[in-house]
Parts: sequence; structure tokens; C-alpha cells
Amino acid sequence: MTQPRGAVAFRNVRKSFGEFTAIHDLSLDIAPGQLVTLLGPSGCGKTTTLRMLAGLESPSDGRILIGGDDVTRLPADRRDVSMVFQSYALFPHMNVGQNVAYGLEAGGLRAKEARKRADEALDLVGLSGLGGRLPAELSGGQQQRVAVARALVLEPQVLLLDEPLSNLDARLRRKVRTDIRELQQRLGFTAVYVTHDQEEALAVSDTIVVMKDGVIAQIGSPRELYEAPASEFIADFIGEANVVDARVLEVDGDVARVELGGVAFPLPSRGVAPGPARLSLRSNALKVKPDGEGIPGKVASSAYLGDHVEYEIDGPFGRIFVIDDESDTLLPSGTAVALEVRARGIALIPGAA
Repeated sequence: MTQPRGAVAFRNVRKSFGEFTAIHDLSLDIAPGQLVTLLGPSGCGKTTTLRMLAGLESPSDGRILIGGDDVTRLPADRRDVSMVFQSYALFPHMNVGQNVAYGLEAGGLRAKEARKRADEALDLVGLSGLGGRLPAELSGGQQQRVAVARALVLEPQVLLLDEPLSNLDARLRRKVRTDIRELQQRLGFTAVYVTHDQEEALAVSDTIVVMKDGVIAQIGSPRELYEAPASEFIADFIGEANVVDARVLEVDGDVARVELGGVAFPLPSRGVAPGPARLSLRSNALKVKPDGEGIPGKVASSAYLGDHVEYEIDGPFGRIFVIDDESDTLLPSGTAVALEVRARGIALIPGAA
């Protein structure tokens, strides 16, 4: 059956470099019009996966399809994809318009038509009127948008982005990631985005594919991965959760009654049976109170950061990290506290006991 333009599929793909296998039996479907992020620590295989999709690496086994067509053995220039590199890779001696038009002219389009389309692409990314400037005359964020325009002007089936914000400072990263996401949603193109930055992935993605040691650890929406991690690795990697020991007292259908530090509360059971269990506790899953009912604990350290307070709390589960964005009082080290379980940010981890 013919696949829609922009659909991507990996079928049992393996990639080895000598005796080292970087990708193990990867199967993955990316729907048209989705922004899918490959996320994971250094060496997990995300960049190798992107490079195979781009045609810059060849799989050792398996197939890669774009729009239903098998592109596994096609060279990069015949794959109908465009790539945005982390280094931008702009030609410093060409002005912005020439940089954006370069791929069109190299493909045989007449210069006048190529420049017209380049101007349209610059307008799409909010750089209208800057075509005559040199890259060095633009900010880092503007240069990144030129790189995106140069890729989009070719009207590829799939836009590939390899750590596109890594050269920007933190404040500019937030702005440019918002720009990229807004542009992708407005134009509806398929994008595959590689990053090691969890916050970046949560902010831009329809779907996140978390990779570890060359295999997929979990696939899901940003909310699914953050609120329902499938493993301790995902819980720790996405948002750096506290992972602690607990006990499931009983299970009734999809609801488990869980005990932590002498306090019992209900949670989705997620297939976990009664007995020892592991819990993912996000930093905002517990409310810190100087007195009252709750899990007993003691402040090990505290820090005031303007809009929130950060605590390290010692309790029956060990030491955990807690953020309190409601209190205007800083509790000093040694203060006895009660920890109240909130409705969100806490989940049982399947198969982790």
C-alpha cells in the first residue's frame, strides 16, 4: 500500500562498526506531519539513527522507507530529506539569500526562480528583508533560522535536525525551539529531531523516542514519558526523578494501594503486583510542610531560588530532592517536616521491584 508523503519507517535496522553494534534491530514508524525526537545519553545511537535516515550511514541490516519507498541503499542526495546541522554549515562568503538558494541552484533551478523561493523561505522563518546580509552579521538564533530556511526551501519529505540548538545560549535556545515548533506545526512537515536535552525534547515533540545502548527504551508523548516512565532509566533520564522503594499493599483492577514511609495512597497499578515496588517521585510530587500529617522527614539542605525553594530531604526512603514552588518560607537544615503526597508526579515503575 502506498504510504503518505513524509511517512518514515525503520524495519529491523541494525548498524555495526566492526565488532561494535551501535543499533540493534530498530523498528520504528513516524507518521507524516509529526515532530519526533530521538533522545538519549551520549552513545545511545540517536545520531547514528538520524545519519542512516539521511543517507550518511548505511545500515548493516534492515530497511528504511520514506513515503513508502525503500531508500536503504539510496545516496543522500536522492532521499528527499534535508538536514539542519548543529554547526549551521552556512557559507560565510555568501549572503543569506545565496545560502538559502544554493541547494536549488545546485539542483538546476534558474537563479531568478531560486532567489524568489529563497525569499519566500526566509519570510516563513521570520527573516524577511535580511537576504542581503552575510551570516556573520546575524545573531546565532537568526543563523539557525537561515539553516532551517535553506533546508525547507528544498521542500523535503522529511526535515532532519541534529542537535540544532546546541550552539545557542540557554535563553536563545528557548526562543529558537519555540520558533521551530511553531513553524513545524504551521507548515505540517515531518521532522526528526535529535537532542540529548530532555527539556528541549519535552518542549518541541509530538512523540519522543528514548534510546539506550542502541535500542528503544520507550516511545510516547512528552506527558506519557514524564508521568508514566516504563523503567528506572526513563524515570531518571526524563526529568531526573527520585526513584525510591515502596510497597504495593493491594491491587484492585487498575488501582494499586501503595505505602511509602507509613502513608498509604492510591496510584494506577501499571501491572505491578502486591509486594515490594519502585516509585518514581518527581521533584514536585511531595509538598513540604513544617508540621501536620504526612511522611516524616528532615531537611538536609535548602536553597531559595526566587520563584521556588529547593530541598534535599532525608526520610525513610533515603535522601530525595524536592521543589516547593508554593511556600514563601525557607526551612533551614535540620527542620523536621511532613511530606504530603500530591496528585501528580508520582508513578509506579513496572517491573522494577
